[in-house]
Amino acid sequence: MKQVIFNQTGLPQDVLFIEEAAMPIRKPHEVLVKVLARNINPSDIMFVQGLYGITPQLPSSAGFEAVGIVEESDDVGFLPRGTRVIFTTVGTWKEYICLPAKGVIPVPAGMSDEIACQAFVNPFTAYGMLETSGLQAGDHLLITAGASAWGKLVIQMAAKKGILVACTVRRNEQKAVLISLGANCVVHVEEENLGKVLKAWAPEGVKAVFDAVGGDQGAKALSCLAVGGTMYVFGLLSLTPIPLHSGLLIFKKLKIEGWWLSSWWEQLGAEGIQRAMKSVFGYLVSQEVKVDIQAKYPLDQFKEAIEAYEKEGRTGKILIC
Repeated sequence: MKQVIFNQTGLPQDVLFIEEAAMPIRKPHEVLVKVLARNINPSDIMFVQGLYGITPQLPSSAGFEAVGIVEESDDVGFLPRGTRVIFTTVGTWKEYICLPAKGVIPVPAGMSDEIACQAFVNPFTAYGMLETSGLQAGDHLLITAGASAWGKLVIQMAAKKGILVACTVRRNEQKAVLISLGANCVVHVEEENLGKVLKAWAPEGVKAVFDAVGGDQGAKALSCLAVGGTMYVFGLLSLTPIPLHSGLLIFKKLKIEGWWLSSWWEQLGAEGIQRAMKSVFGYLVSQEVKVDIQAKYPLDQFKEAIEAYEKEGRTGKILIC
C-alpha cells in the first residue's frame, strides 16, 4: 500500500514523502479500514513541523481525520465489511489503516465521503466550544479566523442559537460570505481597528472570545471582552504567543482557558457523545450547516494538495482522496 510519511519534523513540502509499505495486520478488536478521503487541517501541518500538542513518533504518517470503509472486522454485526466509518487517529495519509473498533463512527445515512472526512474535528470543535461557553441567545461572541472552516461552522451554529457573532478576516471579499452565513459584524483586521469597531457593535464588550490565531490579534481580541468575560484559546495560527495585558485580566476580571477537542470529548461520557453526534451530524446531513470544498487530490499528489491548502485566497477545504 502507499503511505505518506516523514522521518524528521519540518515543513511538509520538505520532509513528507510517499512510499510503498506492507499492509497493516489487524489485531483482535480492531477493524481494517480502506481510507477513502482525508481533509487537511492546520493541526496536520503543525504536527509535521513538531509544533502540535502531540509529538510525532518518527517515522510517522501525517493526517488526523478521515473517512474509510471497513475491509475486515471481528464485530460483523455492528461493523460488517463495507461499513463506511469516520475516524480520527495519527497518520491517516495512507491507503489502509487498522483502528480499534470502538474508536470508529459509522457514517450517517445520506452523508457523502467529502463531508464525512471533515465531519469530526472542525464541526465538533465549533459545537463543543459553544457548549463550553454557555452562551445564550442575545449574547455577543467574537471569533478570530472567521473565514476558516472552523470559523464558518461557529458562525452557522451560533446563529441557530441566536448568539450574536463578530469575527475577524484578512480580506474584504470574505465579509459578504460570512454575513450570509449569519455573522453580525465582520472586521478586516489589517484595515480596521478591531477595538473601535467592536466598541460600536457591543458597547459593553463581548461575553466570550474564541481565539484560533494568538499573537497580537489574540491580544486585541482579549481587550474586547466585557467585564467577567472569557477567552477560549484553541489554536495558534500565527505561531506567536499572545502578549497578555495583566491590567485587563485584573481590573476586568477576565479569564483565559485553553480548549482542546480531545479533552472535551473524553469528559462527555456516553450520553453526552450521543447527544453531540446527533446534533452535529444532524446539521451536516440536513445541510443546515454547510462545509465548503475547494479541491480534491489523489494521495500521490499530496504535495499539490499542500500547495493548494497554503494558497492565499482559498475558500474551502482541500481533500486528499
